[in-house]
Amino acid sequence: MNLPWLLLFLPLAVAVINQLALRRGPLAPWLSTASAIATLVISLRLLGQSSTFNIDWATIGDLHLQIGIKLDQLSTGMMTVVTGVGALVHIFSLSYMKDDAAKNRYFTGLSLFMFSMTGIVLSSNFIMTFIFWELVGLSSYLLIGHWYHKDSAADAAKKAFLCNRVGDFGFMIGILMLWGITGTLAFDEMTVPAEISAGVLSAAVLCIFCGAVGKSAQLPLHVWLPDAMEGPTPVSALIHAATMVAAGVYMLFRLQLSLGFEVFEGLQASAVIAWTGGITALVAALMAVQQDDIKRVLAYSTLSQLGYMVMAVGLVSGEAGMFHLFTHAWFKALLFLGSGAVIHACHHEQNIWKMGGLLRKMPLTGITFFLGFAALIAVPFTSGFFSKELILHAAHEKQAALFWIAAIVAVLTPFYMTRLFIVAFLGKPRSENSDHAHEVGPLMLLPLILLSVLAVGAGYGFAHKLAPAVPEHAGEFHVNFLFWVSVTALVVGTGFALLLYTGKDKDPLSVPVLKNRFYIDGFYDNFIVRYFQDSLAAIVHFLDELIINGLLVGGISRSAVSVGNLFRKVQSGQLQGYAFAIGIGAALVVYFTVFF
Repeated sequence: MNLPWLLLFLPLAVAVINQLALRRGPLAPWLSTASAIATLVISLRLLGQSSTFNIDWATIGDLHLQIGIKLDQLSTGMMTVVTGVGALVHIFSLSYMKDDAAKNRYFTGLSLFMFSMTGIVLSSNFIMTFIFWELVGLSSYLLIGHWYHKDSAADAAKKAFLCNRVGDFGFMIGILMLWGITGTLAFDEMTVPAEISAGVLSAAVLCIFCGAVGKSAQLPLHVWLPDAMEGPTPVSALIHAATMVAAGVYMLFRLQLSLGFEVFEGLQASAVIAWTGGITALVAALMAVQQDDIKRVLAYSTLSQLGYMVMAVGLVSGEAGMFHLFTHAWFKALLFLGSGAVIHACHHEQNIWKMGGLLRKMPLTGITFFLGFAALIAVPFTSGFFSKELILHAAHEKQAALFWIAAIVAVLTPFYMTRLFIVAFLGKPRSENSDHAHEVGPLMLLPLILLSVLAVGAGYGFAHKLAPAVPEHAGEFHVNFLFWVSVTALVVGTGFALLLYTGKDKDPLSVPVLKNRFYIDGFYDNFIVRYFQDSLAAIVHFLDELIINGLLVGGISRSAVSVGNLFRKVQSGQLQGYAFAIGIGAALVVYFTVFF
């Protein structure tokens, strides 16, 4: 088997072995970790290669279905992100999950996820993409609900699954529309005929975008991602910071490459995508301002940064969005794993107002977390600064309103992240758990140190070979208008947080609409679920009881019983009854013979 196919199927083979042969015992975690490291080595070996491998699967009329692997700069670069973060998360999990009774099932789920995500990245056509798209949904459901005995974790897993199914229904329709328009679903063969109207193509693109709205958690299907923090923290780092949630951005950029950037320039769909991303970035950043759970702050930060990426793709500057995806993967994975180290050291405490003083208790974790924090808030010369600048540049050139929305988000990001760092890491311990916190072991520290190096350096030239798509001017530094906008946003957001939260033991800022996340979750729970889902369930129950059980199943069964009772009475065993029946029969025969 050549390397691309080995890269695809190795995680699946490990998941099968773990499930069938290693469900008990200590080997499953180590085998999964070894396979993740092996896929990283293979991904690095494949960097820069360009080729396509296809296997015919089925032919239905004019529709040719293939299982194929496409290697190019985009897919090989994205695989370094998936396997790089995946390998570090596996290593971190060896320590984080060592006392978990179901750790073998957890690592089996990780291997299944790695297989599913690899399939999305390497697929050469939309059919294969959709198959692995659904497998990613399944594996994320299993990992989010790993602690299914907790109602909150089980509910979060179901919420993630259902929200993604809503988006995936539109995605499926878009794939079928695209096949009708182009006559193919292979990425290398797609061309839009001249007679196809912009409106029809926009409709297809927007349906495809529905899949990205679900998977990349954009408004209004964003509600699953913060709740998904109920899963183990390493899962958050792998799925909800670096890989799964980035799949929507990756898929949209792949579509742009296939159809051509010039096709997207004049489409109304592009404007819808850009504004969806921009509004998501702003709303999520505002929500993060008032969250107290350390993982939820990072979750809403992820939503906001994904909004940046989607906005860039909608502005037909997908390379800027992909570059931000690349840098964001490292520093957000670092922040999530750092939060996992903090939660582990604080005996699973997640409220930042019950932490404090952790920089003294956990200096190495604190320093690595600070480097990830610096990259996220776009401190100059960190990776996040370079990638965010490209998005601001694209918005400034193409849509002034979106540029100022992005600038406001650039103020809010350092505000809520500085708040988190001051409250959790500085000052004095506010609880016994934080007072007794201590530095984590080497298996947790090693991934944090490696990720901190990438968080700072992934924007520079030496890292560009690993990136999925890099504009020519990425990593350059210019003192211009955009630079001063970024620096001003950084200073204003950080300074205001320092003034407001330094030395505070409780939040001096209280904005209920932000703390309650604009009441969007409440609207879904109290209106959509209660009135729509419950009403639909009542209708189904009525049809089931009255129509199915009452008229069909129940009615037929009662009719059969009645007929049976009638004939049972005839078969009484009494001779006089039989003689009477024979007499009646004979009389009827005579009657019909004579008169008819």
